[in-house]
Amino acid sequence: MEQSIRKWWVLLTVSLAVFMAMLDITIVNVALPDIQKSFSSNFSSLQWVLNAYTLVYAAMLLPVSKLGDIIGRKKVFLLGLGIFVIGSLTSGLANSDLWLNIFRGFQGIGGAAMMSLSLTIVTSSFPEKQRGLALGIWSSAVGLAISGGPLIGGALVDSLGWRSIFLVNIPIGILAIVLGIFFIQEGERNSNGKIDFLGFVLSTAMIFTMVLALIQKEMHENYSWTDWHILGLFGLSILLFIAFIMTEINVKQPMIELSIFRSWSFNGANIAAFVLGAGLYGGFTYLTILMQNYMGYSAFETGVKMLLISGFTMILGPLAGIISGKVGNRWLISGALFIGAIGIIAIRYMIKVPFEWSYLLPGFVLLGISNALVNPPISNAVMSSVDKKQVGMASGILNVFRQVGISFGVVMLGIKLTEGYNNALDKHMMGLQNMDSEFKNQMLNAFHKAGAFAGSQIFDSKQAEAFKQMPAFEDMKNIVFNAFTAGIKDVDLFIAIFLLIGSFASAVLISKKRKSES
Repeated sequence: MEQSIRKWWVLLTVSLAVFMAMLDITIVNVALPDIQKSFSSNFSSLQWVLNAYTLVYAAMLLPVSKLGDIIGRKKVFLLGLGIFVIGSLTSGLANSDLWLNIFRGFQGIGGAAMMSLSLTIVTSSFPEKQRGLALGIWSSAVGLAISGGPLIGGALVDSLGWRSIFLVNIPIGILAIVLGIFFIQEGERNSNGKIDFLGFVLSTAMIFTMVLALIQKEMHENYSWTDWHILGLFGLSILLFIAFIMTEINVKQPMIELSIFRSWSFNGANIAAFVLGAGLYGGFTYLTILMQNYMGYSAFETGVKMLLISGFTMILGPLAGIISGKVGNRWLISGALFIGAIGIIAIRYMIKVPFEWSYLLPGFVLLGISNALVNPPISNAVMSSVDKKQVGMASGILNVFRQVGISFGVVMLGIKLTEGYNNALDKHMMGLQNMDSEFKNQMLNAFHKAGAFAGSQIFDSKQAEAFKQMPAFEDMKNIVFNAFTAGIKDVDLFIAIFLLIGSFASAVLISKKRKSES
């Protein structure tokens, strides 16, 4: 087959793979209530259905990139696809939450290989003049998976049950494996390369402990940052990082060539990827909570609304890849992040009780444009700022920055939401008149215990039936909704700050110049 046709089949193959890999980070959210009913799981175990995949996925991104450079990117990519398909099958057939969590972790290994090596395969398959368009299409698959997860997950769960969100990966994965065998060509590899086993262990453990510390904070709201469960993990991660750097300086064939960070463009693009993950993708979690738990939309309806964001990705993603080659990555990344900041500020300004879809609409349009325009030039900037032999390594680093950013954002934004909610709740509840103080304190404690994520479920529960006839019932409901509004506005401000930092860093650090093909 002619190379001009083959490369587009390669792009289709890796786009299918990254779509599945990123989708499995977001799609599970809407299935959690059904999984909980199926296994009678507690909340902690349920959270690990999400976190087991994320944790292993993040920790394995760098090792699989290096492995691909040594034994061949096609081999490792296809092996990752196989692991992902097996992990999906076993997750869909799991008979307990423990086994589901184990299989999800196994699935994360495959997801990391698919995600990390796909970017390298696309970069090496397309000439420089077409690379922007190819990376735009690749990025569209990533953006669509992240923002379209609730819609796809909601449709599958409602029609076929929660196991279908895993089993649906099997036919798609098998198709991608067949396409990969026929169309992906084994590129250059370092046949004399050796695996830096110490670097492998240290880098994996470093990212694992860092992400686990963030997960611990997310799962235990009562833990302070200085709690030994969190501080100990962060401290261990720092020690592992220092040991990793010392190892990489002294070994002949390191996991990561530290000279890669001498490129300001490379650093600027990775900062942009981190703040994009922390701000925009981390923020999707709380926009979903707003729509489902407070506005009353079903999982499927929420997904339809989120299509307004992912729809722009499908239309503008490839175009952004082409534009990045014309105007440069710097201003496209900086401008896109700035548009995202304006979008989230618009939501912050307009949101109020009673919630209406029209308050979110303008902000969603701007977030959709931002998400569509920013991913292709970030990938392009990273891959064009390093030597050809470093593209595998660069891909792994970029994906680590993006994924750690998402984990960091979910935790930090959750903290801001809870703080804003609790402070506003205390203030407004204390302002209620003509209510017995003891009863008021009981209700306040109940609202605090339920937390900011409970939403209207507090008032729809059986326990609330006895209070629905009370004159102050609607007042209490308005107080809870207004408290959430205060919290979500704090979240929106934090997201805007993240995105503006990324916009500024991109404008300052990313250069117009690119590495020449070698």
